[in-house]
Amino acid sequence: MALEWVVLGYAAGAEAIMLLLLTFPGLDRLRKGLIAVTRNALKPLLSVIPFCMFLLLDIYWKYETRPFCEGPSCTPTEHLRHQKSIMKSQRNALLIACALVFYWLLYAVTNLVVRLEQWWKASAGLANNKENPYKTGQ
Repeated sequence: MALEWVVLGYAAGAEAIMLLLLTFPGLDRLRKGLIAVTRNALKPLLSVIPFCMFLLLDIYWKYETRPFCEGPSCTPTEHLRHQKSIMKSQRNALLIACALVFYWLLYAVTNLVVRLEQWWKASAGLANNKENPYKTGQ
């Protein structure tokens, strides 16, 4: 069962790296390539959402079916195992939340950067038309 958490961790890491590269100042030369790579990666990364929902259901099922460790019948070893299980579930839930938030941020930032690029192109076209108002687009 650990492989699915590794895959989700790598997906969240890739989303975070792409988000960081898109928002990092000074990478204007690489921006077009980064935008193209990110836009092409958004559709395959969309599979993170149902995968996270499946893993969240897995955490809930484990929470509901785990044995309770209460009272004097619980040995210190069982108590420690119970606490470790709770900590793992909390860590995995945090990983799920990070993966979903990173995907949402990556989608939003990519759309904003694409809009900004389109705005820059349109404003450059308007500036060219103002310099030479008699020039036609033909």
